[in-house]
Amino acid sequence: VVHSAVQHDRLMSVLTPLGFSLLRQLSDGAFHSGEDLAATVGLTRARVSQLLKQAESAGLSLERVRGLGYRLTAAPDFLNADEVRRSLRAIAEKGPHFPLLEVEVVDQIGSTSTELLRRSQRRDIHGCVLAAEWQSAGRGRRGKAWTAVAGGSLTFSLGWRFEQGAGYLAGLSLAVGVAVVRALEAEGLAGVELKWPNDLVHRHLKVGGILVELNGDALGPSTVVVGVGLNVRLPAELRRSFEQPISDLTTVAGRGAPPIDRNHLLARLAAELATTLDAYAHAGFPAFAAEWQRRHAYQGKPVKLLLPDGASVKGTVAGVDSTGALVLADGPRRARFLSGEISLRRA
Repeated sequence: VVHSAVQHDRLMSVLTPLGFSLLRQLSDGAFHSGEDLAATVGLTRARVSQLLKQAESAGLSLERVRGLGYRLTAAPDFLNADEVRRSLRAIAEKGPHFPLLEVEVVDQIGSTSTELLRRSQRRDIHGCVLAAEWQSAGRGRRGKAWTAVAGGSLTFSLGWRFEQGAGYLAGLSLAVGVAVVRALEAEGLAGVELKWPNDLVHRHLKVGGILVELNGDALGPSTVVVGVGLNVRLPAELRRSFEQPISDLTTVAGRGAPPIDRNHLLARLAAELATTLDAYAHAGFPAFAAEWQRRHAYQGKPVKLLLPDGASVKGTVAGVDSTGALVLADGPRRARFLSGEISLRRA
């Protein structure tokens, strides 16, 4: 997931269901003529060409050869709910028990989190996983855009019900970060760290983010929607086009590593999140605080904290308190902060 305050021109196109039907035809990596594609999806060749141009604008790479047609140069492994369910069953057979999950995958949606929040007004969304190849209105923290590459990112949301209220759940997003890093390590993706409050980084380059949203009474019960986004495979030119330094899990895996199976990774993440949310309901954030601090990329480091009102403060990261608030030390003084953006301070 690429968070950016300003959408980049290359990512302004919206991939429609028709566009995805074409991409699925091309997902075998072979050449397909424009005529065959048009006949398969019931469109004109001109419309097929237009939709494929939109796909390129969304970060996918197409090759055109006269007499052969079109092919995806790096065919994505599209998300498939059946594959995710199979992986969940396999994980459950080998590991600890986790609550039953309902999995749904869509090609295109405004925002998986927004959709789950909307559904929560009509029914129970506890244990519902909603993943999307493409979000046209993905949301990040503090109103930032949440942009992903079709076939190269992993964006999903999980609904959960807690008997407790907002105060008890204050540190939940940090516990979710712990769960995500645990899941990545279980898949051999070591070296991803946490950055307070909601970022996942590798060598201080962002590889993903977390957004937790809550509805409910102050004392409970509460309905929570956990949104997770990860960069899996990003084209190099796309990385360079964003102001914020970013990376992806393919880089984390290293050269020579097998391609990341996004369906299996989604299952692993969902299983670990379910286990973590279940544990959080019983023990709260204190059960995760020590591990979170061990995994914090900025722990014990001098930082500058940019506050929401534009002001900034400097200090050394002393950790987080029992609510997940950041604690900065300035000599003997300690101050806690509930929100902000931290960056390393040069000596």
